[in-house]
Amino acid sequence: MADVARLAGVSHQTVSRVLGDHPNVRPATRAQVRRAIEELGYRRNPSARALVTRRTRTVGVVACNPTLYGPASTLVGLQEAAMAEGYLVSAVTLRRFDADALADAVEGLGDWGVEGVVVMVPQGETVAALESLDPPFPVVTVEGGHDLPIPGVCVDQELGGRMVTSHLLAAGHRTVWHVAGPQNWLEAGARLRGWRRTLEEAGARVPPVIEGDWTPLSGYRAGQELAGRALAGGAGLSAVFVGNDQMAVGVLRAFREAGIAVPGQVAIAGFDDIPEAEFLTPPLTTVRQDFTAVGEASIRLLVDRIESAGPRGAAQVVIEPRLIVRGSTTPA
Repeated sequence: MADVARLAGVSHQTVSRVLGDHPNVRPATRAQVRRAIEELGYRRNPSARALVTRRTRTVGVVACNPTLYGPASTLVGLQEAAMAEGYLVSAVTLRRFDADALADAVEGLGDWGVEGVVVMVPQGETVAALESLDPPFPVVTVEGGHDLPIPGVCVDQELGGRMVTSHLLAAGHRTVWHVAGPQNWLEAGARLRGWRRTLEEAGARVPPVIEGDWTPLSGYRAGQELAGRALAGGAGLSAVFVGNDQMAVGVLRAFREAGIAVPGQVAIAGFDDIPEAEFLTPPLTTVRQDFTAVGEASIRLLVDRIESAGPRGAAQVVIEPRLIVRGSTTPA
């Protein structure tokens, strides 16, 4: 910075103000300092800056199963939102959450100097692990809803389940079958509740739930079972709500191999709106989650707690999903 100041013919303090985007710098002086920075190839030293300011401007993220579309998209949304706020992201990914794994991940992020942590909460075990967590920095949760006194952001998964089930009932189907995600996942449980409650309120029969594991293979196996029921007749099977789009891909293949027309004989809807959903045959009706909004809201909550004496934002933020109707559903 001293070299930049000498070349620009200004004080060290003026260079500091330009780098910090301070408003009280004349445009001509700012341009002069910027030219000197470019000519010298000056780059800030974040380690040195952290020693002076005691700020790293880094946040941590603890993620689970980032190979799945939902967690991966949430992680991307978090990273983009953090960068927009001037923070770097240090992420730790876990294949399975438990109290020890979560504590180790948060402690490790603390050792790297993060100022706060976002924890993705996909499973019930994560909620139990969070209860025993007591880090020296703010924590915000994202994804699964919970009743803990920890600020968090989630998509209204139950509302999404209600939306798609109501859509299928309104199309004339007497009931809706459901291929659910693993029930230790909070999102899968919420989608199932939305489906079940909508059927019960409509006075429709509640068929037995078929459980998958979010993968196309589990959807394919569920689809084979459903196709057998449909071909056997008498099952009242004309509509299926699949817990995520990747399982719906497997269900579609199983129905195609069994010679069951979609949507002519059975309507199928998914959840997530993966990029491939509109290019499937037929294009898939699904529920879209706004992962960008999730990332922005969670980072905003965390930054509020990092940079202010007290929280300025709401403790819990719930984002509504959106039903996307395509060719895989049609009136019965």
